[in-house]
Amino acid sequence: MDESPATPPPLRQPQVTNPYGPPALQQPVIQSPYATTEDDRTMAMLCHLLSILTWFVGPLVIWLVKKDSSRFVDHHGRESLNFQLTVFLASICLGAMAFVLMFFFIGILLIPVLMAISVLALVAEIMAAIAANRGEWHRYPYTIRFF
Repeated sequence: MDESPATPPPLRQPQVTNPYGPPALQQPVIQSPYATTEDDRTMAMLCHLLSILTWFVGPLVIWLVKKDSSRFVDHHGRESLNFQLTVFLASICLGAMAFVLMFFFIGILLIPVLMAISVLALVAEIMAAIAANRGEWHRYPYTIRFF
């Protein structure tokens, strides 16, 4: 049986040829809840870099302003604050031990340890800033999690 001429043939989409390979698939872009923007990465990086200059005040201000709008900045702000507080506590404890043991001449040996802690903290902060700029969810090792 013949088809009736009243039904038109199906419309065909024009084919675009790509001389460099198969045509690209058009798929919808799904935004991940963990996706980061350039602003998020910059603010997270500033959380770590400002801690070098302002100790905990810079990361605290950025964290308080941006923690509700970005999970990425919230994570990096908390990590930076926790690390700063951990380094502060370690420095206070070692400084007190060095002061007490100074009377027995053993405390002088702890002064290079105090200097090494500050150098290692600086290196860790720079590594965290680089990771934040790349969009990675960085965690400081050996850090007490206060927040």
